[in-house]
Amino acid sequence: MTAINIGIIGAAGYTGGELLRILISHPEASIAFAHSKSQAGKPVYATHTDLLGDTDLVFSGEDVQELLDSESLHVIFLCSGHGESQKFLSEYTVPGTVKIIDLSTDFRDESEGFVYGLPELQRDTIKTAMKVANPGCFATSIELALLPLADAGLIRDDVHVSAVTGSTGAGQSLSATTHFTWRNNNVSVYKAFTHQHLTEIKMSVGKLQEGFKQNVRFIPYRGDYTRGIMANVYTTFDGTLEEAKRIYKSYYQEHPFTHVSDAPIDLKQVVNTNKCLVHLEVHDGQLLISSIIDNLTKGASGQAVQNMNLMFGLPENTGLRLKAAAF
Repeated sequence: MTAINIGIIGAAGYTGGELLRILISHPEASIAFAHSKSQAGKPVYATHTDLLGDTDLVFSGEDVQELLDSESLHVIFLCSGHGESQKFLSEYTVPGTVKIIDLSTDFRDESEGFVYGLPELQRDTIKTAMKVANPGCFATSIELALLPLADAGLIRDDVHVSAVTGSTGAGQSLSATTHFTWRNNNVSVYKAFTHQHLTEIKMSVGKLQEGFKQNVRFIPYRGDYTRGIMANVYTTFDGTLEEAKRIYKSYYQEHPFTHVSDAPIDLKQVVNTNKCLVHLEVHDGQLLISSIIDNLTKGASGQAVQNMNLMFGLPENTGLRLKAAAF
């Protein structure tokens, strides 16, 4: 097939950089432009220094509308901060032939024609979509822990979640809680019971389990490391561990990135990959589901490329056979 010509808006941030790393090696991708207001005119490798020798791309500072109107453009990724995608789409006209994949929270409620882009939930719908809202990182990890149970109609009580994320989950702009001197050798809770990803988690679970009204009680932690999310999710379960494994392995058997591990799991197994690993335990009528992802790949840019593959009729793992930093 003809190469997919791609534009990236907000290419200087963490998710933009991760997209560039993946797409440079994607066999069916061609990066038409990488746009950044703050880095316009500078080589991409001046910001994403690990890309020195991999690309001679220069951040675009040209008229955005001119870039969007290029007849060869097939898809754009919106990688700017939350709230910026709505502003961008109100300011500029994206031709009807150009597909959009948004990595912000702006359209995860499936407003304005966007489809929620969790392939393990609605892969077939994504295949025919023109606009996809990429899921949040915590949401991805927690949803993948819950979808098989919801599909079986077995979430009967409140769901309890304790999850920790690396510092890259906070974005590239510095704040009091992202400085090395504060984050190193430290851990803290934030947005307990109020995290913005709760809305999309409840929406996604409700797509599979009709009438889902249970509370999802979520306590997020800031971890003192760079990449990765571990979510530990538990709720009431009447079955055995073997029954739970059958439910989960059956649900994920046709999905190339989510796998049920019989052995305990750790973050190094998924960092720098598009994988989600799930581990199950049953204790005194409670099912504990541990779920791990890399927040920048499966939790953001890798999943965005997975969605692009589906939208353009490619095998969804194209360009995403990435090796974990296992040691």
